Amino acid sequence: MSKKFKLGVVGNPIEHSLSPFIHSRFARQEKINLDYQAYKVEIDKFEIFINDFFSESSAIGLNVTLPFKSVAAKLTGNISDEAKQINAVNTILKKNKNYMLESTDGIGFIEDLESKKINLKNKNILLIGAGAAIESILYRIIFENPKSIFIKNRTIEKAIYLKDKYARYGSIDLVSNTEDPYDVIINGSSAGLTGNFFNPGDLSLSKKPYFYDLNYSLDQTPFCNWAKGYTDDVYDGTGMLVNQAAQSFKIWFGVLPSVSQVTKELQNLKNE
Repeated sequence: MSKKFKLGVVGNPIEHSLSPFIHSRFARQEKINLDYQAYKVEIDKFEIFINDFFSESSAIGLNVTLPFKSVAAKLTGNISDEAKQINAVNTILKKNKNYMLESTDGIGFIEDLESKKINLKNKNILLIGAGAAIESILYRIIFENPKSIFIKNRTIEKAIYLKDKYARYGSIDLVSNTEDPYDVIINGSSAGLTGNFFNPGDLSLSKKPYFYDLNYSLDQTPFCNWAKGYTDDVYDGTGMLVNQAAQSFKIWFGVLPSVSQVTKELQNLKNE
């Protein structure tokens, strides 16, 4: 029998994580024997958990979700430029007794946009929210060379923080120019799942706008329900979730699994 690898995802809460489902499908595709579990860890026990988890020789990798992404960025190891910039790690690889610390959220987002034929180059982009979810993709968005990036957030201080932090990479505005209608609207507010969605009001839109919710749910998110009033080109974060998982899998095993079948299975779950 092939060697079994120990992997998992750590967070709190973690009960509804789809990561074990996704990675079990990837493993089946690539004929890799793995034990991938979800681990709920108390806030002050993260580093203890990391040391215990990787003390086993079969443990090679771990996904990290809320609220531990920024904590994971402080682990001793080799952190990628992207993960360092956004101060968040969602993928850990143990290699030669060292931790390799990465973030696959940004590339997972861009890969999903490409699969949906959404090109950000020379586009006017509206980002709703200024928290960790938005920052996890902002680094990648800037390097897609959009025409403009606007951040709309309830707390202006958080938006100013992101504007200043990323100023050396490109211009970010906090007040939109109504002469440039939005092409892509991205929601990164977690309130999009609670029903307290921050409605940005009337928007000046291009002829073919796209709406994207970084949140995902087996039900329609409040943001997606709202966006349907403008267009049918509305997407939640399911595709991003699968694509970022595939990028994590590649970091661990050196092979990029196909995302199409897994994405289809998750869509079928939504339709049940």
